[in-house]
Amino acid sequence: MKKYFKRFLTSLGALIGRLFNVGIPLKIVLLLVVLVGGLCVGLTYSKMMKKVGGKADFEEAMRYIEIKDAVSDNYIDAADRDKMGQSAAAAMVSGLGDKWSYYMSPDEYRSYKLSSANEYSGIGMSISKEENGYFRVISVNAGSAAAEAGVTAGMIINSVDGENIRDLSEDEARTLIRSKLNSKFTLGISGGTELTVDCKKTHQSAVNYRKEKTDAGYVQIYNFEAGSAQEAIDAIEALLEQNIVALCIDVRGNPGGLASETEALLDYLLPAGTVFYTTDRQGREKAATSDSMCIQLPMVVLINGETYAEAEVFAAAMQEYQWATLFGETTTGSTRDQETIELSDGSAIRLSTKSYLTPNRVDISTNGGVVPEMIIYNADPNSAGTTLGTTGGAQGTASVSNDDQLMSALTFLSKTGA
Repeated sequence: MKKYFKRFLTSLGALIGRLFNVGIPLKIVLLLVVLVGGLCVGLTYSKMMKKVGGKADFEEAMRYIEIKDAVSDNYIDAADRDKMGQSAAAAMVSGLGDKWSYYMSPDEYRSYKLSSANEYSGIGMSISKEENGYFRVISVNAGSAAAEAGVTAGMIINSVDGENIRDLSEDEARTLIRSKLNSKFTLGISGGTELTVDCKKTHQSAVNYRKEKTDAGYVQIYNFEAGSAQEAIDAIEALLEQNIVALCIDVRGNPGGLASETEALLDYLLPAGTVFYTTDRQGREKAATSDSMCIQLPMVVLINGETYAEAEVFAAAMQEYQWATLFGETTTGSTRDQETIELSDGSAIRLSTKSYLTPNRVDISTNGGVVPEMIIYNADPNSAGTTLGTTGGAQGTASVSNDDQLMSALTFLSKTGA
């Protein structure tokens, strides 16, 4: 080895000598090699440091690599390096202590993009993990693939395509079902029944509406994702054509969505003015505004402890403008605006980057939520709202007799305008 290295240095010295027409001793050539090598290593280290953001970040990255290698080399069982990486990424974001900021794997991010467009690649049902490890069906969307297959609320699911799902988390079970997009598969139901389901991408309406017997219009807004504002506006316009004399807007269970959709609906409903503000970490403020065109009817907005984010901002604006009376329960108090940052491998992080302020500059997140003027609790906690359609803005006819909050709101409206 030494012989070949010496021969390399001799050849290199001869080449440099011919280039500069001088004789170069072997020791000088060796010194040049060491200097150039050190320079390359230094530049590489400097470039890496710059890329990761400084010494502290570089050391953090090296610690992660060391741990990952130590586990892979020494753990008694086979280590899933991809799963380790996904868990580490999720832990980094959860370490912020902000439950509204989170990491999404590539599969989860694909599903998220569908839901943000009011589409889903699942089968149209909600599930909850039971103590025995299996999954109870909580609700089924009307007209969904699950409904067509015969799935009903209360069923216990124990397998997907023959695979036992007892050891899966709720997220893992949902991801498994969504991975069946554009294919047929079986759901194993407790008791030995198997149901065949056709999993396909489906558009889900963000709005349900109907005219009540009291001549009040009822509009349920499921979320404030893309297209929801126009759906709500179309629903209200359809009800106005039916000569409604009051309006009840239901945002119970609404998880929020996009600031732009919230602004668009408030612009349609409210007179001229600022409808909410957003502020970033530097304290820079941006106002969302409404023009002078508005809807002038007696109004009620229904809220509860499952009303989040942009839905809270919507309710607060209607309240502070004194444009609607709020019925129900205090909202969540989670008014931070999240930004989705896509990563190079197709995963993403959902990160709180802004806070909302009401028209009166109240920070709902530090104020404990939006408090309704009329605090009413439903005797049946599952009675709030109605089942959503899957085709877009269809008029509903669901009974409201067991929905105490809605019945109280309709009674109130009947005395003030309907």
